[in-house]
Amino acid sequence: MELNSLEQELHTARALVMADLVAGDVAEAGIVSMVEDAVTHRRWWVEQWPEGVAFVTGLVAQDVQDALLEQHGRWPLCPVCTEEGPHALDVEPELGADPHWVCTKAAVAVARVGSLAEVLGR
Repeated sequence: MELNSLEQELHTARALVMADLVAGDVAEAGIVSMVEDAVTHRRWWVEQWPEGVAFVTGLVAQDVQDALLEQHGRWPLCPVCTEEGPHALDVEPELGADPHWVCTKAAVAVARVGSLAEVLGR
């Protein structure tokens, strides 16, 4: 894989996940560091498996979501199910291109990764 296209995909993944963090008002310095850690890990991952470059955005989103769960709580919270207790959205496909935030309880795609602001009205 050409280094420039790998870096472009990683920068795009970083920007999309950061946009969703900003939309959810959780883009604090420590959380930005989690994004950087996820990008660094996925850079190594794609260097090992170049065919996986199309999956980087969804994987970075999942990595940040997992890191946030341990230190911050569930993220992003589902804006669709207002009657139920708060629950997080999932990234689907788990390993695929064009990742979306999905509510598995309502079985609905909520937004593309990077587009939560549109749904949250921000």
